[in-house]
Amino acid sequence: MQATAFTFDASTRAGSVLLDDGTPLEFDAPAFDAGGLRLLRPGQRVRIRTEGSGDGRRVVFVTLATYPDAG
Repeated sequence: MQATAFTFDASTRAGSVLLDDGTPLEFDAPAFDAGGLRLLRPGQRVRIRTEGSGDGRRVVFVTLATYPDAG
């Protein structure tokens, strides 16, 4: 699924994305590290994978939309 980077803190490697319907989802350092990125700027299109549903939904993978999804 794709989203837009909303926030990113390079020191913690955590941040948030906005889904296309405007729903914000946070991601932690392991989700960021899984995507092989070094930096993320607000406004960049990203590809994400999530687990769970409702309030328990979380991002487990984030990378640039143009990068291949490792599976």
